[in-house]
Amino acid sequence: MRTANTNLREDNILLKKYRFGFDIYGLAIFLIVMIPNFIWFAIPAPNDILRKESVTAIVDMIGAICQAFFICSLCVIQNKERNKLRFSLLIIFSIISIIMYFVGWALYYNGITDPLVILFLTFPPCLAFIFFALDRKNIIAVVPAVCFTICHSIYGIVNFIL
Repeated sequence: MRTANTNLREDNILLKKYRFGFDIYGLAIFLIVMIPNFIWFAIPAPNDILRKESVTAIVDMIGAICQAFFICSLCVIQNKERNKLRFSLLIIFSIISIIMYFVGWALYYNGITDPLVILFLTFPPCLAFIFFALDRKNIIAVVPAVCFTICHSIYGIVNFIL
């Protein structure tokens, strides 16, 4: 039978795999994914439905907290057992997700706001972060990234598809 002490020791072993340290690649993926958002803040798109008032305010707030936590985790928490950054399958999936996201923004700026475009603006950036965190063996970032994905999905679907 497992005891509280056993669980505490296992948690300690897991945490010992991590260290604080700046990860330039974590910051880079965040900034790359944010490029279309920076443009959108400065230059409204035609048929800009994303600027309407959200009906999922509480979910949005929870999502924002999760987003801040996973971004911080990607940038300042490192798994000591991670490999050097290389073109692994997870990194390739992350790049494909970012490309899909940029395609979604291109379609959006061309006035297309159908459900498929909304899904391209919702899921691929989240997947890009999750794939990147998995590649970096950063489970501490994966958990809030998955929570953010759920919140971001609810926001996108409820506000713009249903």
